[in-house]
Parts: sequence; C-alpha cells; structure tokens
Amino acid sequence: MISIKNLLNSFDLTKEDLLEIIDLGNAIYKSPDDFSHCADGKILGTLFFEPSTRTRLSFESAMLRLGGSVVGFSDAGVSSSTKGESLADTVRTVSQYADIIAMRHPQEGAAFLASKTADCPIINAGDGGHQHPTQTLTDILTISNYKKDLSGHVIGLCGDLKYGRTVHSLLKVMSMFPDNKFILISPEELKLPEYVKKEVFADGTNNFEEVRSLDDVMDQLDILYMTRIQKERFFSQAQYTRLKDSYLLDKEKMQAAKDDCIVLHPLPRVTEIATEVDSDPRAVYFKQVKFGMYVRMALILKLLEANNDRNN
Repeated sequence: MISIKNLLNSFDLTKEDLLEIIDLGNAIYKSPDDFSHCADGKILGTLFFEPSTRTRLSFESAMLRLGGSVVGFSDAGVSSSTKGESLADTVRTVSQYADIIAMRHPQEGAAFLASKTADCPIINAGDGGHQHPTQTLTDILTISNYKKDLSGHVIGLCGDLKYGRTVHSLLKVMSMFPDNKFILISPEELKLPEYVKKEVFADGTNNFEEVRSLDDVMDQLDILYMTRIQKERFFSQAQYTRLKDSYLLDKEKMQAAKDDCIVLHPLPRVTEIATEVDSDPRAVYFKQVKFGMYVRMALILKLLEANNDRNN
C-alpha cells in the first residue's frame, strides 16, 4: 500500500510508492479489461480552475475505464467561485459528492489548501508553475516501458526549465534512481531555478550540467524531454516573443540522436518539435499520452485503497 493519502507533490512519493504505482500501471496497460470494474460505484470529482485538455480528459477516461463516474467542471467561470465562494468551501462541498478529487488551479499551493478541507483524497493535476505530479508518473511509466529500467540514463531536459513544473517534478523523481545524469538545456533566462537544484541535488552530487545548445549534446542522450516556452507564465510579451523559438527539434537534429533515444513531451506542443519528427519511432510523446491514462487509473486505485484501509 502506498504511503500517501493525497498526491500533492511528486516530492512526497517514496521510491517504493513510485514503483508500486508503476507496477500497477504496467499491469493495467497489459490487461486493461481486468480492471474495468475496480472502481464500480466510485465518483471522481474534476475541479479544473485552469484550462486543460489532456490532463482532464485523461483523468475522466481513467475513472470511466475503471467503471466509475465523473462529476465536475472544466472552467472556473461555471463554478461558484464566480460568486465569491472560497476554494476551501468549493472543495469541501464537492468532497461530499465524490470519493476522490483531481484539481487543477493556477495558484501555487492550491492543492495543499484543498487537502486540508476535503473529506476525500486530493490529486494535484497542476498548480501554477509549481507541481504536476501525475505528468511525472506518466513520464516514468513511459520511460519504464521503453527503457525497461529507470537507472543509468543520460536525460536531456530542453526548453523552459524555469517555469516548467513537469521538468521540476521529473528531475526529482529520476534523481531517486542511481546513475542518471541530467543535461539541462535552456536559454539563460529560463534555466533551472536554484531552489529546484537544492531540492533535487541535495546530496551534493554533481550529476548534472547546464548547456545552451541542444545540438552540442544530442548524440549523448538516452532520453530527450522537450518542453514548450509557456506564454501564460510570462509577464512580458516581448520576452516571450524573443524566447519562444529558442529550440526546434527537427529531422536534421534527430539524425544525431542515438538509435534508441526516446523523445518525450508533456504537451501541448507549439513550435518546439517539428511535425516531421512525429513519424520517427523514437518520438513517443503521443504514446506517452496513453500511458498517462493507465498511470492515472493506477493512482486512483492506489489512493482509494490507501484511504479505505485508513478509514476502516
């Protein structure tokens, strides 16, 4: 049984928790029909105060495939927050209807606040530029399927490393496994924040390097994690315009990559990966989307199980 009651932060997951969720995700991926009634009678509440396509539909598909039901909203404008209701009250109310809640909110720390008032488990589906732990689980399940091992890889993370919450979470989780080396590829203005470095590399190991050029390191990578430059995180349109096309992965760059390198992306893609790359078998970002559904199915089951055991 996993050690957590809610999934608020990928940093809360132990190595054992990760492996337990990934093992169940792999079992569901191999035999999804065996799990089609595991959540019969259960209800997932989806509270999306910020726009989302993939994450929201992935959660909803996950619960439906487990045999459960879904209630919620995909636009804060249709919730009672427009009437002035507090987040705490909204969450407490919905937790009277639902057995588990997935919530996305633009404010950092919103999921933590929600967990203090909810009467059911909370899954953080993204809070501002802070955390997106289920995307990290998606990434890990994808890597484990294509690489068979979560250790001993050279991992390039490219693009927006400052505001990219998926990058911060993935770094922390992959640093739990031995012999992984990280190459951080970004413009100076979007490099990984110092506080993240301190959290991830707290043991003082220097298993990372920072570079500005993707071309210079492409041939070293076992895994390339591309990210978009996020317009919604910028206060200055001029700065966004200057940085948005900093990196472009195209066929020419892929020629330098290892035959078994895999390319991941949390999506949505904007200009950072040319569509011509999609047909390359090493481009697995659309397969990654499906793995996201399976790992969310696993997480929902594990949190329901953990909370049921604690309530008995």
